[in-house]
Amino acid sequence: MIPIIGSLYRTHHVVTTIHGRRLVDLSAQQILKAHRFARHIDGTELDPADSFPLLQTLAATDVPPSVVDLASLLALGRERPDEGAEELLHRELARITPRPATGPTDIVVYGFGRIGRLLTRILLARSGGADGLRLRAVVVRPGSDEDLVKRASLLRRDSVHGPFQGTITVDAERRVLVANGIEIQVIESPSPDAVDYTEHGIDEAIVVDTTGRWRDREGLEQHLRSRGVRRVLLTAPGKGDVPNIVHGVNDDEIGDHAVLAAASCTTNAVAPVLKALHEHCGVERGHVETVHAFTNDQNLTDNFHTADRRGRAATLNMVIAETGAARAVGAAYPPLAGRLTGSAIRVPVPNVSLAVLNLRLGAGAQSMDREQLNAFLRETSLASPLRRQVDYIESPEFASSDGLGSRKAGIVDGLATIADGGGDAVLYVWYDNEHGYCRQVVRVLESMAGGRLPSIPEGAVARAKERVRSGRVSV
Repeated sequence: MIPIIGSLYRTHHVVTTIHGRRLVDLSAQQILKAHRFARHIDGTELDPADSFPLLQTLAATDVPPSVVDLASLLALGRERPDEGAEELLHRELARITPRPATGPTDIVVYGFGRIGRLLTRILLARSGGADGLRLRAVVVRPGSDEDLVKRASLLRRDSVHGPFQGTITVDAERRVLVANGIEIQVIESPSPDAVDYTEHGIDEAIVVDTTGRWRDREGLEQHLRSRGVRRVLLTAPGKGDVPNIVHGVNDDEIGDHAVLAAASCTTNAVAPVLKALHEHCGVERGHVETVHAFTNDQNLTDNFHTADRRGRAATLNMVIAETGAARAVGAAYPPLAGRLTGSAIRVPVPNVSLAVLNLRLGAGAQSMDREQLNAFLRETSLASPLRRQVDYIESPEFASSDGLGSRKAGIVDGLATIADGGGDAVLYVWYDNEHGYCRQVVRVLESMAGGRLPSIPEGAVARAKERVRSGRVSV
């Protein structure tokens, strides 16, 4: 199964999913878990004995770049036994107008810190797509010859996210890292405008600035003065008139902007949930309190820091801090502009954070109790356009470390939900502030590179919602 999934992606840029859960770059165990996940929508687990023949049919068919949901096709085939999943597939293919092949888009990661290295790992796992993202280079500050080996070691080993899945070697003479056979040029540069990427065969590239050093348009446009750069994406909240994009919320605004920002991890975690709620019942006002993992801008031991309180030892203290996440939600989703306040507490954990949303909901929620609110949030995670961003759990044993490695922007903890039926509600949203955020960044990159792929079958999300509402799901 894994070779077919990989070949479809790398040869035809066909992304296979199970009810929206992407199968590309998953292990065998993760693919089996995705099959088991189908029970939440279809009422029964998806049998690999059913999905494998469909994959074989896909492999033997000239499929244009698209997203093919195996579970939705098979469910539709069960509802229409006169056609079956394979006939439905061919009928769906007939309605798609193949788009011209443009080739992969060159990606440059500028900065090689926590986010830069994690993005590198994800992009490497996505490499080889016929029409997707192609990591070509990372840019770092000028240093010694030994730095290249150290950077390779940091990519290979991670105290939070574990070892790199594969091999990494160093070609010191050519200044190249070779990861799973893929060459990554390591470029040293003192500034964003001092690189000639075309010297390395890189052109029309998207530069992902992970440093956070330049956040306004003037600073980020320095990248555009380097040869071979077409667009820039910042992995931090943009300032001034730089558009902040939260995928799933306002990615339709990406357009042809040369400079964009992917907002913050907290904004990405809470904005999709708040958008869903506002469209469902309205959000009159609210406060967002983020209990946030410490980051490397804090001190390990007490020392001077320009920001208040952040100079205190990160691993020994809870620290009250500021956050612009609430204001940024309003920038990404204007209907909530001016309705939210926010604050933060930095706590002694290295990763996975928790946002507490204290909300006054609109008129549509005046009689919505906890069970009804959770039912809506669960449906949002399973069968809505936001199912790539929002996850939902109900486990009395869930703790922060269980959110490590989540591909979703946020995870609603249903057992912690408070709702009085009078319009007041408190929601708890966990989020992997590194990995979950990086997945959102990659989604923005994919949209910048080539837009949205057509979905097969058409209307899969709407039909999944009908099945969830009909109660044909496991408890």
